[in-house]
Amino acid sequence: MTFGGLRAALPDAIATGAALEADAGFSSVCIDSRVCRAGALFVCLPGTARDGHHYAEAAFKAGAVAALVEKAKLSGEMSGLKATAQQYGALLFATDNTLHALQDAAKAYLEQFPHLLKIGVTGSSGKTTVKEIAGAIISCEKNVVMNKGNLNSETGLPLSVFEVRAEHEAGIFEMGMNRAGEIRELSRVLKPHIALITNIGEAHIGMLGSLEAIAAEKKAAFSGFTGKETALIPSSDAFRDTLAHEVNGKVVLYETVCPATDLGLDGTELELDGARIRFPLPGAHNLKNALAAAAIAREAGVKPSSIKKGLESVQPLFGRSEIIRGRVTIIQDCYNANPDSTAAAIGFCDGIAWKGRRVYVIGSMLELGARSEAAHTRIGRLLAASRADGIFLFGAETRAIADILKKNETPERKPFFFTEHMTELSNLLVQHVQEGDLVLLKGSRGCALERLTGALADH
Repeated sequence: MTFGGLRAALPDAIATGAALEADAGFSSVCIDSRVCRAGALFVCLPGTARDGHHYAEAAFKAGAVAALVEKAKLSGEMSGLKATAQQYGALLFATDNTLHALQDAAKAYLEQFPHLLKIGVTGSSGKTTVKEIAGAIISCEKNVVMNKGNLNSETGLPLSVFEVRAEHEAGIFEMGMNRAGEIRELSRVLKPHIALITNIGEAHIGMLGSLEAIAAEKKAAFSGFTGKETALIPSSDAFRDTLAHEVNGKVVLYETVCPATDLGLDGTELELDGARIRFPLPGAHNLKNALAAAAIAREAGVKPSSIKKGLESVQPLFGRSEIIRGRVTIIQDCYNANPDSTAAAIGFCDGIAWKGRRVYVIGSMLELGARSEAAHTRIGRLLAASRADGIFLFGAETRAIADILKKNETPERKPFFFTEHMTELSNLLVQHVQEGDLVLLKGSRGCALERLTGALADH
């Protein structure tokens, strides 16, 4: 499959002596020379740690037939790129900003599929899970394409867009952020027909400074609406009215609760659209994710019977509410963490009917900026009042939790351990756990707490 028409969205090619036909397309678009394939367009993104321009030759060696480069580089440190491209018979497309050019190319590429139903999902937490659940439901009736994993960033979403093909009927794309203004950029690329916000919470508050600023950033998912699109907003969110105000399109306030029976680690049995549904992902937070995905499916015209079938087919993603059973039962929920999701995980484990001990392993919550100490202090208070029989803290930021637990001098004081070293954490945890324990692993991606799962399984 070539990317016909994409060339028109790129700047004029620099003459390098390349023999590529003027109307040729590309087999793929990539930013990592290690995954370049024959016929690829390689986009050279400058960065603080690595500059993609230095990897252009590696991309050409791997089969890339063209590279998108920044003009300033060609007259500076990478002035030899023209000769390198000529050596491999590759084209160079020069632009002022390769990131913006990548996004423009992705936008132009999507416009070749006017019949594709485009769905965007954003919010402080639950984005990836909602996207995957929505995909499971909608794929019961339509050919669906989604961004893989959480490729949801200023580069991840554009690259994911290039996976769209003529046979796809619906595209479900997660929109994340690492800086102010990013959601607006992604919305400009995607131009979603349906855009859903999962919630407004403290994730990324270190970058944006306030919940109000986070709400404004997430609301930018609706910024490209022309009046025909649909905004899906959680009815129970504290920022509901702010998110719904002056949206240029249809606004649907979707419910985040429904009649349900908690099945503990086996998920939830819920009533939806007159049907009894056994949803396999555990916890109240995942029930909210399921209802958000169902709201998307309804707007996409999916039948209730398919919503039931899709919800019952969902499987947990890596590091997100994974239940690993053995001598000890592990809740591996450590792909990411913020104050709200960590509080939800603790509350879920407290609420499970469990005969054995509860052991909570809590890693640092990152990217909270000036709010970090207060957020970890809040979690410390929750842990002090929790049903945990043992608490293990990992990472410098969790020292604030340790300080709270130290101050609890009551007879119910929880035994806890604090360390900044994974090897020490693993050894302490293995020595502590015993058969029948329930172990929660919850922390930000940078903590990589899943490393403990193997040690516990071998114990």
